[in-house]
Amino acid sequence: MASGSVSVAADPWPEFLARYALPGFLGTALIGVGAFGVGWLPLETVVHGWPLVDVLRDTSAGLVLSRLMIFVGVAILLQTWLVVGYDLMSGRRWDSLRIAALVGLWSLPLLFTPPLFSRDVYSYFGQGRLLLEGFDPYTTGVAVLPGWFTFGADPMWGETPTPYGPFFLLLARGVAAFSGDQAYLGAIAFRLVALVGLALMVWAVPVLARQHGISQAKALWLSVANPLVIMHFVAGAHNDALMTGLLLAGLAVAGRGYALWGAGIVGVAASVKPIALLALPFVGLIRAGTVATFARRVGNWVAVTVAAGLAFAATSLLTGTGLGWVSSLSAPGEVKTWLSPPTALGMIIGGLLQALGVTETNDAAVTVCRVIGLTASLLIVAYLCLRPQGRSAVRGCALAFGAVVLLGPVIQPWYLLWVLPLFAVTGLTEGQLRLTILLTAAFAVHGMAESSATADTLFELTDLVAIAFALAIVALILLASPRERRLVLKDPGSHGLHPDSPEERRRAQESVIVV
Repeated sequence: MASGSVSVAADPWPEFLARYALPGFLGTALIGVGAFGVGWLPLETVVHGWPLVDVLRDTSAGLVLSRLMIFVGVAILLQTWLVVGYDLMSGRRWDSLRIAALVGLWSLPLLFTPPLFSRDVYSYFGQGRLLLEGFDPYTTGVAVLPGWFTFGADPMWGETPTPYGPFFLLLARGVAAFSGDQAYLGAIAFRLVALVGLALMVWAVPVLARQHGISQAKALWLSVANPLVIMHFVAGAHNDALMTGLLLAGLAVAGRGYALWGAGIVGVAASVKPIALLALPFVGLIRAGTVATFARRVGNWVAVTVAAGLAFAATSLLTGTGLGWVSSLSAPGEVKTWLSPPTALGMIIGGLLQALGVTETNDAAVTVCRVIGLTASLLIVAYLCLRPQGRSAVRGCALAFGAVVLLGPVIQPWYLLWVLPLFAVTGLTEGQLRLTILLTAAFAVHGMAESSATADTLFELTDLVAIAFALAIVALILLASPRERRLVLKDPGSHGLHPDSPEERRRAQESVIVV
């Protein structure tokens, strides 16, 4: 319970659902309907023949209405999430089951809607078809497939080999075999795969939170009921959901005393997206215990690496793709995005050099800044592994992922969701919590502005109009209500995530590495 707050008995279930689940459900229902107007659809799909879809997609009024529904829906979802958070921090006694119920009910209207905020899911579908057709996705892009463009894959990635691990390719092949030539059906199937990852998150976050003396309901609210999870893991159907769920499950299992099994699960997570391998040294620290010599830690690092390697190798053998994934890890770095600090700095410096006539492009400056960022992130990770004293292994893992994301060559809004659960389960100060809420709101604005697959026919004054409108809506949500203002701005009581009771403080202290 937050300092200065008063414990309040849990609401009866009907009242709880009416007060918190229904508004969020309404918000995601609006998002889902809007997705049929401006979401990503293949060029050839039976959905195009539906009267509602034709009206929303083929008329100017329908396009404006669709995007407006998404804006309002995201705003309602964000506002509902803030209300839940404020009431939690003010002393509502809810267990994690209630927050899990909110996640499920808020996700329900989006199960069968077109993908939003990204069309990566159609690239997944194309990569599955590559395997079915006998191609190696690690050396071949989806553009070799007849009619690949009609599947909805982004042409930017048409020639690019897949950056995903063999286990995910195995799933993609299964989805492609099940869906045939129906890419939209494949997108729905991938969303169900993402929901498996979401379910693992719902299980693992309370386990990890309890191990660190943090309120399970608060950690689940912040990191899994978060609007960005609904927007990108559910509506966007990103495979990051499965990777993150497996990663958290591996850490939770390791924390329960089964570190080698946990390492194996992390190996499977890395077989979805190889970035999950970053967690392995910290699984080794969990296995070594809070008091261990350096030699003992090295032995445990070797043990967990072998366990994860066996799991990864098994998926590679089943897929038949070998080690091709290694050469494709640089594929996401081909994108230049202002969200990445090193890339943004490189583009600024490169732009200045171009203006001075020193260089013709900003490529060299971007490359140098990215190399510096990557080197710095690796040094930080090495320090966190070699000097783990004073923090838990999971907290070290959170800091390592945070460094890699922040200093990486590319940041996508859903990358925040790799890191957020790890910080939530190990505790946040009041200021860190406010920053997390503001980042959530900022990335929600980014998603709202990028929500339309038909933006070039919607706002002729560029997406600045959409961004300004989205900012106005979110600012209104954050500042209009006293409860939201108190949660986002300075409040007399502490609203951080930290151990409250003596028992919780004991568990938190027991998780900290001493020697």
